Amino acid sequence: MASVSHVTIRKRVAFLFLVISVIMMGLIGRLLYLQFYKSAWLSENAVDQRIREIPVEAKRGIIYDRNGRELAVSVSTESVYAIPAEIRDIEETAAKLAAILTLDENSLKNKLKKRQAFTWVKRKIDTETARQVKVLNLPGIGLTQESQRYYPNDNLAAHVLGFNGIDSQGLDGVEMTFDSYLKGRSGSIVIEYDARGREIPQASHRFIPPVEGHNIYLTIDIVIQQIVERELERVMKETQAKAATIIAIDPRDGGILALANKPDYNPNKFSDFSPKLWRNIAVSNAYEPGSTFKIITTSAVMSEHIVKLDEKFFDPGEVEVQGRNIHCWKHGGHGSQTFTEVVQNSCNVGFVNVGLRLGRDSFYQYIDAFGFGKHTNIDLPGEAKGIMIDRSKATPINIATMSIGQSIAVTPIQLVTAAAAVANDGRLLRPQIVREVKDKSGQVIRGFQPDVVRQVLDTSITKQVKEILESVVSEGTGKNAYIEGFKIAGKTGTAQKVGGGGYLPDKYVASFVGFAPADNPQVALLVIIDEPVGLYYGGQIAAPVFGAVMKDVLQYLKVNPQPAGATKPGSAETHIQVPSVINLSISEATRELEKIGLIARIEELGDRVADQIPKPGSRMPVGGGVLLYTVTPRYAAGEITVPDVTGTTLREASAVLAELGLAINPVGTDGKAVKQDPLPGTKVMVGTSVVTYFE
Repeated sequence: MASVSHVTIRKRVAFLFLVISVIMMGLIGRLLYLQFYKSAWLSENAVDQRIREIPVEAKRGIIYDRNGRELAVSVSTESVYAIPAEIRDIEETAAKLAAILTLDENSLKNKLKKRQAFTWVKRKIDTETARQVKVLNLPGIGLTQESQRYYPNDNLAAHVLGFNGIDSQGLDGVEMTFDSYLKGRSGSIVIEYDARGREIPQASHRFIPPVEGHNIYLTIDIVIQQIVERELERVMKETQAKAATIIAIDPRDGGILALANKPDYNPNKFSDFSPKLWRNIAVSNAYEPGSTFKIITTSAVMSEHIVKLDEKFFDPGEVEVQGRNIHCWKHGGHGSQTFTEVVQNSCNVGFVNVGLRLGRDSFYQYIDAFGFGKHTNIDLPGEAKGIMIDRSKATPINIATMSIGQSIAVTPIQLVTAAAAVANDGRLLRPQIVREVKDKSGQVIRGFQPDVVRQVLDTSITKQVKEILESVVSEGTGKNAYIEGFKIAGKTGTAQKVGGGGYLPDKYVASFVGFAPADNPQVALLVIIDEPVGLYYGGQIAAPVFGAVMKDVLQYLKVNPQPAGATKPGSAETHIQVPSVINLSISEATRELEKIGLIARIEELGDRVADQIPKPGSRMPVGGGVLLYTVTPRYAAGEITVPDVTGTTLREASAVLAELGLAINPVGTDGKAVKQDPLPGTKVMVGTSVVTYFE
């Protein structure tokens, strides 16, 4: 019995030893696993439990204009953060913070309950709110400095600058394209805590300083930008247009001097505006350029020597191509004219003829060379390529319409860059928006030199094209862009907008592109007015804007006008102001114009002047012709209110009605108006005749 017990005991001891051995082996295995495979993870968690790392945001670089004037800066602001492990009473903390920071209390409570070492409560708050948070002195809640982007000029150059997100990351404009230079590198404050969440006084406290971002110097000149935006505001009010764009570029180096779109937005409050207003239509939208594209057609046919300046063309008013009639803008056509006059008059029939002579392959060669259908590679986001018919699919009717600026869609930046190439002796340059990047010590990190894409035209050809475009302003459809004392080269454009199924009635894009001085170009300028109400011809509404902007820009750049003796006849000292002859009879209008040395050119058949080109107030050379339209005023359709003209003379009533786009049908001519039909206050369509009785 004793021996049996002894054996049993030995077995039990052996089993116990085996169990202990297994346990020991498991512990040893676990230890080896933790030591060799999980040591990094354990160390990291240990550090996370005792180390708190509070981020310190880097100050973003400043954006300057070309002369060192601030366009975008970073200002210090404070952000509220939480260390949940240190919060004693989550309910109370959430309630107090939510009230001050205007946050949802339940959402904040859930955030503070999460097991995490650090979390943001609310970032970039104002000074007064930060002071209230400090006064609370809540455990586990702290404030740290961050930087917030501030645009001191509000809307100015918004589509160039863009804006930043909450993490100071660039989201649009040069803020986005040069984000890697501007953003810098964030730092942090490292503090060590004990197991109860108390700061350890003698522990390792480290401050890792942030590295500030580099500064950007743009090609934009803030003064020219202000001039451009001032004129855009004015033309938007006067024409009630849907949108408008102006780009000014230095043709000598490709630097953008100003770029603006209206309507725009304030980048300080970008989230308050529709995202549609963030779109930079100067680089992102394509449109049919209309007659401004005739600069390209002119350059191409001149380069290929397929037309001479004095070659005669006859314009009967329309031309047939593949069974389709292409009309000239002038009713009845321009008759016999030289090629120079074809360009001056922007004659569609003449351009169709030379475009067809040029042919598909040659035309596309120049279109490609000028950069249409491709990115210009300007340093702004969202650039479009434009829209072109594939060369292999282009038919004669496509070539005909492309020669007058239809059947092709270009971006504003493409068109002004092409015009700048003509101004710059045929050298196509990449448009640039940034001049240089500098660090905080002023050292240049990256500089930008003129970037020649290719030589598009010979210098001898550009000289001829410049002279033709100068004559467009001095003698042709661009008279309203004239600036006394300067040679201005340019081209008007009026394009009917394309919609579903074809061209849209009463929706036009008016434009003018040109450069000055024509003999030594320093500024190339494009003006686009989208869907103006009322007058819509580029020569009527876009050319005057071009003239107003260019005049102030040349004066600001200290470009001296030519002395009076150096100007050619029909220029500076011989230009006079065109009077209004709208609503006068043909004989009266002719006499008025002849009195001051202008010639009346009658368009259409009628008894009374419905409209005139150039518009009243324009300046033109003595001996110049004023086109008088006698049937249909050149106004878009729309209802207006008939004014009260009783008590006025025939001349006064005519002027009042003409200002609103109404015609006059006088009964009697002497004395003053005693009654009228329609009555004052009546709503009528633009172009309606108002019967006015004089006694």
